[in-house]
Amino acid sequence: MELAIEHLPASGQPEQLVLLLHGWAQEPRALAPLAGALSREFPQAAVLVPEAPTPAEGGRRGRMWYSIEGLQQDPSPWAARVAEQLEQLEPWVRAQQQRLRVPAPATCLGGFSQGALLSLELVARHDGIAGRVLAFGSRYCTLPAAAPRLTTLHLLHGRDDAIFTLADVQQAFDHLAQQRGDVTLDVAHGVGHELHPALIECALQRLRSYIPRRTWEEALGALPVHQEGQRAAH
Repeated sequence: MELAIEHLPASGQPEQLVLLLHGWAQEPRALAPLAGALSREFPQAAVLVPEAPTPAEGGRRGRMWYSIEGLQQDPSPWAARVAEQLEQLEPWVRAQQQRLRVPAPATCLGGFSQGALLSLELVARHDGIAGRVLAFGSRYCTLPAAAPRLTTLHLLHGRDDAIFTLADVQQAFDHLAQQRGDVTLDVAHGVGHELHPALIECALQRLRSYIPRRTWEEALGALPVHQEGQRAAH
């Protein structure tokens, strides 16, 4: 995968690594507002946005991580298409960690729509490959059998999203929370399927202030800890 955006610290070794994947029929520059906000907020982070490997189908501009052709009529090939792309994504993530010498716990993986779905699915298969996931306007292809224990998931969604509905995301949140997964959900009212500034601000707040469950449990001797996981963004 070719890097289209790469923000590196002005000096010194990167302390965090943020890998962002764009949506279907998009170009990496669609994530420029998010990448820029993260780079400004965390100046010692390396923020990378790669380009998806395949031109979007149907004459659409932009690129795609996997084909969505026919999935609305028959979603059965969806999981296989996602799994095929994850085989390429997993070694790429590890290669960037090695290249920039940033460990997995200090890595944040995420993106928008199709790219965020891949991030969620990758962590479901490789728990701990990243310390956090920022999933904007997305969902799981298939709900994981078990919640990740080494990765914190931040779901950020528009209430009026008609592509990946809030009901699907709420179902995923409830499913993971019931398994004591470390997951948050922020919902922006009046927002559809878009990378809205309100959701970007929610993501920054989560990264600034949310203490992962595993950190609390390590500090308190693995006692159950209650945290506020769901809120609305206005």
